[in-house]
This record gives sequence, structure tokens and C-alpha cells, in this order.
Amino acid sequence: MYIYSSEQIKQVDFQAEAQGFSLFALMENAGHNIAKAMMKKIKKNDTLVILAGRGNNGGDGIVLARYLKNAGYNVYLCFPLGQPKTQVAQAHLDYYEVNFSCTDLAFIPDQPTVIIDALLGVGTTLPLSDEIKKVVTWANALQARRYAVDIPTGLAANSGALEQSENELDAIVFQADITFTLHGAKPSAFSLPSSAFYGDIQAISIGLSHDSSIKVTSKVEVRHSLAKRQQADHKGSFGMSLLFAGSDHMPGSALLAAIGAIRSGTGRLMIGTSAFVSSIIATQVPEATYMKDGIYTLNHTKEIPHNITAIGIGPGLEDFAAIDDALDFLLQTDIPLVLDAGALYKNRSWKRDAITVLTPHPGEFSVLTGMSIQSIQENRIEIAQNFALNHEVILVLKGHHTVIAFPNGTVRVNPTGNTALSKGGTGDVLTGMITSMLSYDKNPYSAIVNAVYLHGYCAELWTETNGEATMTASDFHTLLPKAFYHIQEE
Repeated sequence: MYIYSSEQIKQVDFQAEAQGFSLFALMENAGHNIAKAMMKKIKKNDTLVILAGRGNNGGDGIVLARYLKNAGYNVYLCFPLGQPKTQVAQAHLDYYEVNFSCTDLAFIPDQPTVIIDALLGVGTTLPLSDEIKKVVTWANALQARRYAVDIPTGLAANSGALEQSENELDAIVFQADITFTLHGAKPSAFSLPSSAFYGDIQAISIGLSHDSSIKVTSKVEVRHSLAKRQQADHKGSFGMSLLFAGSDHMPGSALLAAIGAIRSGTGRLMIGTSAFVSSIIATQVPEATYMKDGIYTLNHTKEIPHNITAIGIGPGLEDFAAIDDALDFLLQTDIPLVLDAGALYKNRSWKRDAITVLTPHPGEFSVLTGMSIQSIQENRIEIAQNFALNHEVILVLKGHHTVIAFPNGTVRVNPTGNTALSKGGTGDVLTGMITSMLSYDKNPYSAIVNAVYLHGYCAELWTETNGEATMTASDFHTLLPKAFYHIQEE
């Protein structure tokens, strides 16, 4: 699934026309392919009401109605806002009315079981008119399944912001069970709080090739890009990870990062931490070795072991002066570097020739950027993409639909995970996983994308047999082997 802004979608339309692909044909493809996808969700005894708007989104609804009618479904096509005002939508309505008629919303004879929102499209501007609010409120109040065409009415395409109101819950948005998004998803499908209104997202082809640099990670992509292990390989073949993590106050952070690292394939694991923390880790991750006095040995003249192939730093660290000294040194090396938690307490110059990965949650990213958490959540993709480009880093912006932005402008949105990850320590595990997979994977971009996907996939495996609230970060010790197995063996 690719992701396009409203401006990109308009450009796609212009390019299609320039190549002789008419908007009439694009609309025909859209409505036809939505119908094929929707027929898998509906039954012949359903009563379907299509709410068509006056623009091209309404035109898609008109074509959809025609295909459903021709297939024998009980469909009512309504125009609660008035007749189409675009030439292409009107042309499709003329074609529809050769064999079928439209229905006034007030005269639908049966209780609807399916409501289809084709009122507004990617050109939506907020706030909604009172007329549209009335229709959306009516639709949301029905005991019916609700499907949206391209984007639920009440949302903008590019931003996750809702209509301004004193209470966010008062914002009027069509609450879709499924959104059939055309050509690709829109950024608001992966922003907050808008993503909650999309329901499940199903991408619908309109017959054009894709050129977006932003896409959603797929399981197939992960399966094919996981680093292959050959029979003749040995521990030296899979790199050596170094973690600087944990303090006497937060020893569990180092342990959890170590679990993430050792269970994600690294050949050897070294940890820089205190003697107290290492005594705790040793019983759970006996494979790890340790640097004497951990982070405090790092300075401009102290060299790390020559065979280290990836470094993670930050989980559970509290001594900011020591962190600064360590980063002054580490940022001068040519070793892939993963920074989290304590290493992200302030912004600095991250630019270097080697791979640099920042893994903030929205609160930490707010500190790095000076932006409010609300602004970040409403525009997660765009802000992450710009930050990665400007600072020449790989940014892993954690949260619902984790965004991975690369310095070449490409972005991957992660689809896995649930609220089982809403526990302290799960981010520490991810730091260990990314560090581990960078230590041996020759494709660093795939290593990071795959680590984030598998991290979220563990939470999905947990909820197959357990409640979301019951998972803890230490459960990754048993979940990661299962996650790798499921991805590789399916």
C-alpha cells in the first residue's frame, strides 16, 4: 500500500490525462474496483445506501452504484447535498440514469444495513457545512455497517487534525468500518486522531502505476528481505552488537535491550553498563559479555573493540554528562549507531557518514524538534520525513503506525502492533533489535524496517491467545523466536 498526499493525487490525475487516460476512465476503474472489493463484504439481502457528494468522490459512488445494481444488489443512490457539479461525475450520472434512478434520502423504503460514504474526497477543507454534518450524524446513528470511499467525510487528507471544537469527541466524522482508499492511502490514515475513523484500510487500484516514496511495510516484503543464514555461517558471520544501557536505578532497561538484541540474530553481544546491572543481566542473557565500567570508559582517546559492527545507546541511562562524552566519541566513528531514550534528551548535530538511527517516541521527538506532541501526531509522516532529510539520519518515530523515515526521502509506515506494546520497556527491546539486525544485515534499511515490523508482530502474536493489557516487555524473550519463525516459515 502506497501513501499519497492530496497534492500528489491531483498530480497523478493531471499526468494520467496528459498520457491520454481520461478522468472518466479513472472514475470508471475506481468505482468498478471498489465494487469488486465490496462484494466480498456484503450480501444480496443487504440494503445499501450510497451517499454521493457533488464532486468526483460522488462520481466514484455513482459508478459503484451502477456495478452493484448490475450485480443484483439492493442499492439506493442518494445525493443529499445536491446533483454533481463536476463534468465527469455528471457524465457518469447520465450513464447511470439510462437504466436506474436515484432516490431521495427521505424516501428510502427499507432500513439500511450498509451506508457508503462518497460525499467528499481528498479536496476536503474543514470545517464541514451544517448540511454535511447533519448527513454524517444521521449515518453514524444507524445500526449499519459503514464503508467510506477514499476518505471518511470529516477528515482532511494530509493532516490528522479534526475539526476544531472544545471537545474532540464532538467532532463530526463518518465512522467507517472499512475505507476503500483509491490508488493509495492518504497521510491522515496513519496520523492521530484521524486514523481511528478509517476502520480497516483497503487500497483500490485505479489502473495507474505507483511512484510514491512512502509506503506501508508488508509481511511479504519483510519475509523476502530478512537476512539469509547459510549453513557454513558462524557467530562471526552475524556481527557483534554493543549496547550502552542501564543504570543502578533502571537495570531492567539494559536487560530488555539485551533480550531484544540476542533474540534478533546478532552473533555476539557486549554490554556497557554498571557492575550491578551486569549481575542482573547475566542470569537472563548469559550470552552477553561486558565492558569494564560501561559508558564511563568512553571518551575521545578510548577506543571501543575493533570488531563491533553496531552500537545502541540510551535505554536506562541517566548521566547526561557521560552520555554527551560518549556521543562526542561515537558520532565520530564509522559504526552504525542507534540512539534511544537517554541519548535523545537534546537535539545536536547528528550528521555523519555512517548509519545513524534515532528512535524517539512523540514526547522525545517533541524535545528534539521543539514542536508540540499534538502537531507531531497530526502530521507524523511529513514531519518525520522532513527531519530525516534535514538531519541526514534514519528516524524511527514510535507509536501507533510507527514511521520510519530515511535520509533519501523514502518513508515506511509500520502496520503491526497494538496496545500490548503500551508498557514500559518495549522501546528498550526495539533498540536492542535494531542494533542487533544492523550488526549483520548488509542492507541497513531493510534491517530497520524488519526490526520494527517484527517488534509489532510480537504484540499481535501475544493477543492471539492473551489479553492486550497483560503483555510485558520481558515477554519478548519468548515472542521473538515465534515471530521470526512465523514470518520465515509461512
